[in-house]
This record gives sequence, structure tokens and C-alpha cells, in this order.
Amino acid sequence: MGEESDPPVHVTIDLTEDRMRLMAGEVEVADWAREEFRIQALTDGFHVRAEGEEVVLDISDDARFAIELGLRSAHPALRRRMSALMRNDG
Repeated sequence: MGEESDPPVHVTIDLTEDRMRLMAGEVEVADWAREEFRIQALTDGFHVRAEGEEVVLDISDDARFAIELGLRSAHPALRRRMSALMRNDG
């Protein structure tokens, strides 16, 4: 979070218990209940807004992440990957 010039931080994301937890190694970067943040899937990543801040997540498995979050809207390329994943998993 912070200025656009901040270097990227590699995090692990836990989406259990209706929360989103971000960990950088052993350090907890964020812990939000689902109702405490807003997320939007844009072409440059997932924009998460919480506590007056915004963070952009670049997810390696973006389709699975979007499905796990229950996102209903995304840019067309991501929607296609989500649809393909749901067809293959279903």
C-alpha cells in the first residue's frame, strides 16, 4: 500500500473464514473481513480498497482468485479464464 513508486511486495493471501489476510513472510500485512474491503478486477490487477488505502494485487492464478472471492464482474480476458476454469472444474 502507499505510493505507486513503492516496490512490489510478495505476499501470500489467505481467503478463509470470510476474511482476506495478506502475509509477507511471517509478517501480517493486512487482515480484513469481507465487508471491510472492496475489490475490483482491472487489467493491471486486483484493486483492493480498505481503510482509506488501495493496494493492487498481481495474482498468478487470477481466475481462481476471482472465483474464490465470488467476483461477478471482471475485464473480458479474465471472465474468459474464469469461465474456462469453472467448466474444467465443474
